[in-house]
Amino acid sequence: MTRTVIQTNQAPAPVGPYSQAIAASGTLLFVAGQIPLDPQSGSLVGGDDVAQQTQQVMANLTAILTAAGASCADVVKTTVFLSDMNDFAAMNAVYSQFFDADTAPARACVEVSRLPKDVKVEIECIAVVPSP
Repeated sequence: MTRTVIQTNQAPAPVGPYSQAIAASGTLLFVAGQIPLDPQSGSLVGGDDVAQQTQQVMANLTAILTAAGASCADVVKTTVFLSDMNDFAAMNAVYSQFFDADTAPARACVEVSRLPKDVKVEIECIAVVPSP
C-alpha cells in the first residue's frame, strides 16, 4: 500500500487525531459500523460510559482489520457517530490511542438521533489492505 498524508495551510488544520486527507492505493476494505458488542456474548459493553463503549468499538474494528490482513495504521478514513456530541472528548481520548497523530486517518464525526441498541457510539472505517 502507498499512503500519503495530504496537508495544506489553505484549509483548517486538524484539531484532533485525524488528517485533512489521505491518498492511498491498494485493495480497499470497507468495514461496517461497529457498536460496543462483546463478540463472544453479544452483550453490550460499557453501560452508559462512552469511553468504555469506544474501547470495545475500536477492539471490534481492530479485530476485523486483523482478519483482513490490515491494522489501524492502514485505515484511511473513519466516520464516528455519536448519540450526544457532548461525549466527543471522552470518545476522542480513546480513539486517539489507536492512531498515530502524524498519520491518523481522515475523519468525520456526527451526532445522530439514535444508534442501534441505543448505544452512544458507532464507528466505521475504510482501510487499504497491504499487499502480501
